[in-house]
Amino acid sequence: MWEPGDRLPSRAQIGQECGVGENVVRRAQELLISQGVLEGRAGSGTYVAEPRQRVRVVRSSAREQPEKSPFRADMKALGKQGDWESKTDAKVPAPADIAARLGIAEGDLCVRTAYEFLADGRPVQLSTSWEPYDLTAGTLVVLPEGGPHAGAGVVNRMAAIGVNVSHAVEQPEPRQATAEEASLLGIQKAALVTHIRRTYYSDQGRPVETADIVVPAALCEIVYEIPINR
Repeated sequence: MWEPGDRLPSRAQIGQECGVGENVVRRAQELLISQGVLEGRAGSGTYVAEPRQRVRVVRSSAREQPEKSPFRADMKALGKQGDWESKTDAKVPAPADIAARLGIAEGDLCVRTAYEFLADGRPVQLSTSWEPYDLTAGTLVVLPEGGPHAGAGVVNRMAAIGVNVSHAVEQPEPRQATAEEASLLGIQKAALVTHIRRTYYSDQGRPVETADIVVPAALCEIVYEIPINR
């Protein structure tokens, strides 16, 4: 019986004891690493992972509140400090898939912001946001994390320039983490993640922002809260 923090025997030894080949052991370990049960340490081996509370990520339009962050509220409810780091690049040409989601031409300029969301200083979620540059150019909200409306969120920032965001559409899909995502999140390469493509729309039907959100299965659970209007 192995305890959290214990180093596992070699694959050859496990395979011999269990009567299976090393490839079978390797695939089993990769699956358990992707689920957060085991963790690989470069140059050291494979260990039983220490228990880590999964962070609850709530998806709900009802959670959009003026000047408040739903992520910080979620982390506070779990007794954790929620924060994020970001990097914004202005006037980035839109790739084909982003242009299609924003209803603009490929190559049209966008404001792109990459986010790393943290719980008690540890990364738990990634997001890359794209906004049409011609929508916010020359306004105080052109930089999502700069100016007087920094960090206010898409809905509140757009309201500041007279754009009413009426709804969002989300498309969640499971996949494996890329090498870059795994490095940023501190998870194993190819670990399971949920990739959410989210797009905000104005009440005129125009897409005003789209984002690729990456949520690691080993670190987070996703909950959808659906308001019901009687």
